[in-house]
Amino acid sequence: MVGCPACSRKTEFTSANRWRPFCSERCKMIDLGAWAAGRYVIGGEPVDPESPAAETPRPGPPADDAR
Repeated sequence: MVGCPACSRKTEFTSANRWRPFCSERCKMIDLGAWAAGRYVIGGEPVDPESPAAETPRPGPPADDAR
């Protein structure tokens, strides 16, 4: 049993609960609406996508000389 993230009501976290981790479709839609409205945010300063600091290195294949 886990608490529903929207209303805290205890609900089963099993495949039998089609709305998991929520207790109902209503709570799932309330949470989706909060995301769409921008109520969930990660703190910090906005990053300029054009800035070199905004680029994250992507892992690539190992170098040929790394054998």
